Amino acid sequence: MPDYHVTLEAAWTVKDVATIQDAISISVNEAGKRLHTSAKFVNIDVMVIPCPYCDEEINSALIIARTGIVGLLLSMKVFNAECDEHAERIAKSVIGRAIRDIPLATYDITICETGEERK
Repeated sequence: MPDYHVTLEAAWTVKDVATIQDAISISVNEAGKRLHTSAKFVNIDVMVIPCPYCDEEINSALIIARTGIVGLLLSMKVFNAECDEHAERIAKSVIGRAIRDIPLATYDITICETGEERK
């Protein structure tokens, strides 16, 4: 059975923030605290989207009325899954258990190369 690299996107809300950088820092910190108690192997990144005007990549974060929403990418390796749907269910179960009440959606699923080491 193959190994998969599964990336999920999460919509993280942060209350009472003044800047986008504050919202990003707080969301990554809070996600790390929740994930690293039971799922230390999950990588956390800030999601980037293309700017509609200049096509450069910008962080996916927004602040309205001192409430921020930040798009986070949470990725993990799933070992010995039967198929990509099975790997997705495993990742959503592991990550979802650690960060309850945070909306998750599948961002990317790829099969790991056979030459990659298990970590």
